[in-house]
Amino acid sequence: MLQIDAGLVEQMVAHARADHPDEACGVLPGPEGGDVPTRFVAMDNAERSPTFYRFDSGEQLRVWRAMDDADEVPVVIYHSHTATDPYPSRTDSSLAAEPSAHYVLIGTADPEVALVCSYRIVDGQISAEPITVVRDGGDVGGGPAFVTPDPDSDDHPARRHGAQTKE
Repeated sequence: MLQIDAGLVEQMVAHARADHPDEACGVLPGPEGGDVPTRFVAMDNAERSPTFYRFDSGEQLRVWRAMDDADEVPVVIYHSHTATDPYPSRTDSSLAAEPSAHYVLIGTADPEVALVCSYRIVDGQISAEPITVVRDGGDVGGGPAFVTPDPDSDDHPARRHGAQTKE
């Protein structure tokens, strides 16, 4: 299960808010084989679009090389949805090239509280998964500027889109 420090979630949300109304994107690297990212890397959306994101290829190459040099992998690949549910689009699903990554989507349609959801995307199959948000080792579950809904709850975007959930 994905476990993210609240500070990293707050950085993703701040990045998404700063780039709004365009989609924001980035990576949270961490050790290979783990579900706990250790740092935040905001990336440029080469498309500068409110409905689509694409990493700048040169920047992506530099970031991935730096992760390789640090023995890290992209634990989380994130982007925002500015006006729609934080649920992977067909394009998001087709471009998901890291089967071991957690794909985190940040919904910024509500100007007060961002909706932060995580998915696994493997061979085009989308599975919603829970996020454990921690601060100083304790589970906080959310924060004043974001919520992380339970994938099994009726208000999770995955339920509205008919996706499977994963524990």
